Amino acid sequence: MNYLLVDDDPAFSAVLARVLQRRGEQSSTASNGEQAIAQLHCEKIDRVVLDLKLEQESGLAILQQLLENQPSLEVVILTGYSSISTAVEAIKLGAVNYLCKPAGMEEIIAAFEVRAGGATEVPLEDSPPSINRLEWEHIQKVLKHHEGNISATAKALGMHRRTLQRKLQKRPVKN
Repeated sequence: MNYLLVDDDPAFSAVLARVLQRRGEQSSTASNGEQAIAQLHCEKIDRVVLDLKLEQESGLAILQQLLENQPSLEVVILTGYSSISTAVEAIKLGAVNYLCKPAGMEEIIAAFEVRAGGATEVPLEDSPPSINRLEWEHIQKVLKHHEGNISATAKALGMHRRTLQRKLQKRPVKN
């Protein structure tokens, strides 16, 4: 298998690439959508590990471009900014799986292997999500509805734009 690792953190990409190399897999890296598309045209890529939130780009937009160029591509979204709405959108757009950082290489490779039908062994949470987590999910949903426009999202949520930007800079709260 030949992997393409798309992440704006070069150290993270380098670590994943070394682990793949030790497993006998080939990999290349890209730090943005333009580089990822160029890599797709330069070499045969089978699987992509794609960060959801790159410096100036949405991984969802890159996902769509990658699959338009090569529909047979298998893509796993890997993110530190997970939300239900982005997970659902990623799967709708064609990702084979969606993982939250930190994720080990075994977990990433297993995410490619779990294809049709899903997994019935997924543990169910014993308690409902916290208020902070629900707030994060709602902000992500409204932000998506306004196509990433911070000002329109802040207005729709009834909060100051800078307050929304501060909330978006924080990592999502665990349940």
